[in-house]
Amino acid sequence: MPDLGGGGNISLVPAQAISVGPAKNLAGGESLHLASGNHDNPFGQRLTCLMIAKKIPDAAVPMSLLADHPNVQFNYYRKGIGTCDVEMH
Repeated sequence: MPDLGGGGNISLVPAQAISVGPAKNLAGGESLHLASGNHDNPFGQRLTCLMIAKKIPDAAVPMSLLADHPNVQFNYYRKGIGTCDVEMH
């Protein structure tokens, strides 16, 4: 998959974007999400999914607010999920 983040080159970041806000997302009949894993933290992907599945919304994890939505579907790119290894910094 291509690097969609621009690799730090700010000129590659679009000046404008069209997106759907949380209110529209929560009002929809079904909420579908694709997690490619290219720029997502593997732990964060798993945490978000767990919080939504267990109905634990928390504003500190914005995607977890979908826990209040009655029909959420996540699709993961399996190779993009990565690992959740402990790292020393």
